[in-house]
Amino acid sequence: MRFMMLMIPAGYATAAAGTMPSAEAIAAMGKYNEALKEAGVLITLDGLHPPSMGARVSFPGGKPVVTDGPFAEAKEVLGGYWMIDVTCREEAIAWAKRCPASENEVIEIRQVMEMSDFPDDVQEAAAGSTELQARPAN
Repeated sequence: MRFMMLMIPAGYATAAAGTMPSAEAIAAMGKYNEALKEAGVLITLDGLHPPSMGARVSFPGGKPVVTDGPFAEAKEVLGGYWMIDVTCREEAIAWAKRCPASENEVIEIRQVMEMSDFPDDVQEAAAGSTELQARPAN
């Protein structure tokens, strides 16, 4: 089962461009990431620049509208993510609990929808697009 662990740092919604974690935080996170890799559960991971460097594309009336960050209405934003492949939700939670996060950070855990989760008619409609999805080698 694939899960995304989404890091949500408090205050990141208004962080200035170029905001970076401390060297100590990076070192601690590096050890955690290495443990995920050594356990064979890590698929991929990345940290994200603050929303002040991002953009959102919305579609009012079906037309694309681009809004540059930061986004005034944002209360929680992603600071980074891990994609892991584990046997169950409880194992994903156990890995999240091991993260050296600070008290102002939250990790949201979301299971990735697999094609087999969908009814047959949806699987049929999506036929051909499944090769676009990244899959771990099992």
